Amino acid sequence: MVKQTAVLLLAACLTLTACSQSEPVPESTETSSQPGQQEDSGTSNEASGQSPEDTMKDQTETPTEAPSTGDRQDSQASSEESEASNDSQDPATEVEDHQGEAEPRKNTDQGEQPEAAVMRYHMNKVYNIVPSEESAPEKVVLLTFDDGPKEEEMLLQLLDTLDKHDAKAIFFVNGYRVEENPELLKLIHDRGQTIGNHSWDHIDLKKENSASVKQQIEDVQQIVEQEIGVKPRFFRPPFGSGGDTVKQTAKENDLLFMTWSNGSLDWDASTRNKPEAVIRNVMEQLHPGSNILMHELPWTVDALDELLTQLKSKGYGFVNPEEIEPEMK
Repeated sequence: MVKQTAVLLLAACLTLTACSQSEPVPESTETSSQPGQQEDSGTSNEASGQSPEDTMKDQTETPTEAPSTGDRQDSQASSEESEASNDSQDPATEVEDHQGEAEPRKNTDQGEQPEAAVMRYHMNKVYNIVPSEESAPEKVVLLTFDDGPKEEEMLLQLLDTLDKHDAKAIFFVNGYRVEENPELLKLIHDRGQTIGNHSWDHIDLKKENSASVKQQIEDVQQIVEQEIGVKPRFFRPPFGSGGDTVKQTAKENDLLFMTWSNGSLDWDASTRNKPEAVIRNVMEQLHPGSNILMHELPWTVDALDELLTQLKSKGYGFVNPEEIEPEMK
């Protein structure tokens, strides 16, 4: 009896020992996954230090890297839906999401004013155009047209020819003509050409008193600014007839006074209806810096294409009036 009891006690001890050794050991908390790990892979831009501008860039630029594995844990369909949502996001929603950041960036990028032209040339005392810096070509001419704006068809032909040769010019206008044809003034300006002041009534200002001179010049400044938003920077007196009063009044209005140094004589009876005579007159007087006087006349319109072609064949370029300094030197 005692022997059987001992055997039973021994068997029980062996059973308890075996159970104790087979119990699993708990895993270390250091090797377990951290709570929220999946959410961390999609950390907000603010938490990661990313700016609103960078956020907008991420939404508008084509990704160059594949999305991380954590971003694709839901399903392939969910991922494609997310990409489509980014590509087609409503602009208004984008502005709202970024608290007004997207729209100011757009305005900043598109609202920058164009840089002012570099003043590479100046006019000397005999009205020639001279380089102000070594890099500016010396072999150039300044193209000018007086007494407009007159007729749309004639003006369009002049503008088209200038565009064909990538040439800029000064159109010296009379105030009374601008008053009659304001749309033509706007046309010249919109086509990238420069407006000059040629007095209101095309009268001999040298014979006028100071009050009259002031009105003739300043009324043109006013109407041109009213129509195109900018005042002329150049002044040419009718007939080239000026004097101290005229020059002083021009200076007081920030105008560069000029006549010309190369006359086409297109206004003279000897060239009427003779485009070849206009070309010949200009080429015979041609020199570096020529300040060429022409007018809005039919035969000048007919001559212009061939004239500019011959000037270029002689190695001459065309000065942009916006690159001429405002003071004579």
